[in-house]
Amino acid sequence: MPLQNRVTPFGDIVAVAARGMFTGNRGIIHDPATRTLLSRRWSNPAWITCVCDFRGRRRAVMATRSWTELFFLDEATALAAGHRPCYFCRRDDASRFAAAWARGNGLARVSAKEIDAVLHRERLDGRAKRLHPLPCAVSELPDGAMVADRSDPASPVAGDEVTGPQARACYLITRGRPLRWSFSGYQPADAEAVESQATQFALLTPPSTLRALSAGYRPVLHPTAGIA
Repeated sequence: MPLQNRVTPFGDIVAVAARGMFTGNRGIIHDPATRTLLSRRWSNPAWITCVCDFRGRRRAVMATRSWTELFFLDEATALAAGHRPCYFCRRDDASRFAAAWARGNGLARVSAKEIDAVLHRERLDGRAKRLHPLPCAVSELPDGAMVADRSDPASPVAGDEVTGPQARACYLITRGRPLRWSFSGYQPADAEAVESQATQFALLTPPSTLRALSAGYRPVLHPTAGIA
């Protein structure tokens, strides 16, 4: 039985066999005795995204009273959920993200603590994921942005066995075209249908992060994103 540690673009943490390209954490949110999640879904406002392999170190997942290892399909998924690059294992990426975040949000420079404070307001609506209005047409969103289909609140993704909340319909935007997200990768989507039904879509990526993408930050995408 897979552990409940896979994160969707909505920030839900579910149990699914596939791991993904990145790990990360939101603090300690699990019981190491049972390797199960506690009722809370974060214990620290610094939600970070880390590499899975760093200097040959290996961790026993959810086995100690340390940060709870979470996993993401790719960086676009992590950004949509409200995470940012880690300054410890991804310092160069974190510095590039902070520089783009500052430029996009009209600042000369910004600290990780300041980014975390803004992201924490943008990613949560109580305990639920905060959805935001689209600032432009779907096709005009920057590469790496993600949008949610509000008319499809809970639908299973074909081919994935999921324990916990079902995967709601959401899309990655790359080169102006939408790709349907799944736990195992991206699938082709009808771009004309998505564009024509834009009023039913909302922005998943936090607005401040979206502005960082517009300012030049390029997240690492799953290889299946190349099908567009």
